[in-house]
Amino acid sequence: MNLYESLSIIAAAVLTGFACSAVALRLTALLQQSGYSARRFFKWYFSKGNIQRRRLSLLSLALALLAALFNVCFSFLGYLWANLISAVPFFGLFCLYLWSEKKYALKVRPKLSARFVRLAAAHGILLIAVCAGLGFGLAAASRAVDAEWFRLLRFVPFALLPMLLPFTLAGAGAVMAVYEVPHNRRFVLGAKRALGQSKCVKVGITGSFGKTSVKHFAEQMLSTKFRVIATPASYNTPMGIARTVKERGLDCDVFLAEMGARRTGDISELCDLVSPDYGVVTGICPQHIETFGSLEAIAAEKGELAKRAKKAVLGRSAAMLGGDALREGTDFGAEDLVLSREGVSFGLRLGGKTVPVSAPVLGRHAAEDIALAAALCSLLGMTAEEIALAAQTLTPVPHRLEKLAGNGLTILDDSYNSNIEGAKNAVETLRIFGGRRVVVTPGLVELGELSEELNAALGAELVGTDVILVGETAVLAVRRGYLEAGGAEERLRVVPTLEKAQELLSRELTAGDCVLFLNDLPDLYRN
Repeated sequence: MNLYESLSIIAAAVLTGFACSAVALRLTALLQQSGYSARRFFKWYFSKGNIQRRRLSLLSLALALLAALFNVCFSFLGYLWANLISAVPFFGLFCLYLWSEKKYALKVRPKLSARFVRLAAAHGILLIAVCAGLGFGLAAASRAVDAEWFRLLRFVPFALLPMLLPFTLAGAGAVMAVYEVPHNRRFVLGAKRALGQSKCVKVGITGSFGKTSVKHFAEQMLSTKFRVIATPASYNTPMGIARTVKERGLDCDVFLAEMGARRTGDISELCDLVSPDYGVVTGICPQHIETFGSLEAIAAEKGELAKRAKKAVLGRSAAMLGGDALREGTDFGAEDLVLSREGVSFGLRLGGKTVPVSAPVLGRHAAEDIALAAALCSLLGMTAEEIALAAQTLTPVPHRLEKLAGNGLTILDDSYNSNIEGAKNAVETLRIFGGRRVVVTPGLVELGELSEELNAALGAELVGTDVILVGETAVLAVRRGYLEAGGAEERLRVVPTLEKAQELLSRELTAGDCVLFLNDLPDLYRN
């Protein structure tokens, strides 16, 4: 092998590795959405009809055909020149693919954390090494075979790399785990020490639904009297809480920690980290039953917070967790609820006293979440009057039945909602608005064996509205439930992507209409 061939192989390896790394960034973001769990990532990737898998397979096929065609067409110049010329359309197709990906932006943008950057860099290095090994291996094979046709087509196997990206990414993740696992453990232990030394009141908030909303409302109301730090957005894992402690510190009176759980032991781990003085369990429903296995297992896991906290507040559907764990905070509720297009009004019952509350947030569940947050505020020393006054200035949680306006339309953005109770409340709110009412939804996920039943129940709730079902994940069950409950078939349509749904809406809706975006799924569930 001469110097020219060696350099051309190295150059091809670097360029191909770089191109594949760029393509794999989308997969890296989806692995991040999977909690960096290769098992969960592959479960999504090999799900029926996965579009990302199809697109990568199509890219590989197109690269192989294009490389073979150009090498054959320019074979009269000799294999070296033919190989070089075929590289132009080869890398051009990569560029075209990356450009086309921009049309399908990820709903959940990747968090450019240090771990994400380290994984992307490690994957890029691995890909360059794989490409170099493949290139020198094929060059050695071409000398052994000593056939002109083999030398012409020796770089065609590079076209298979896009289909291998999920596996190389998982491999890079496994290698990086040697560093990430102990690094994360030290990071979390540092936050645990800081929380243990802090004099602030620590509150854990968990439940199958409403965690972020209750935390959001509690933070706003408590901030009128105390210095409050809360985990942002849906930072509800050990790393999310530890990152909050590192970035925002603990110079506060109250620290609110949202606690998420997908598997048995998650809440116990978070309680070990935070050592909560108070706990709020918003409610129990079949969300995440796919990983827990049963409603009883979900209740037991969420109930761990009620057991570990010194005092606990429980939502209505979490009453099963009562008993000795509940020593205060039981006498609260939202009574005589009035829903409007501008917000909710109700009587807030706290400790036998009822005060009128009006808040500029939408939906029945918003009133219940405010009542839960109010019960916590009461335990922490706020009066009912202070709480009612603070509730008047509450703001909605982004993407959780958030009212928006555009081109004369009312848009209800409930795109982060993903449970049956929240969905029912969102549809109830939609019915308050005038004009044509449209629901855009892909159905509900992470429901395990209850998926068919609960998605059919969702379909029944949608009767009387126009419905656009998106994707393939759960739409058949939603459609069946809608039609069996008496929904008009001509008012229901199925489209493959959210972009197609938006095209329909732009053509058909007029000023005064209202559209509800219900549970626009994370990319991990968007086939």
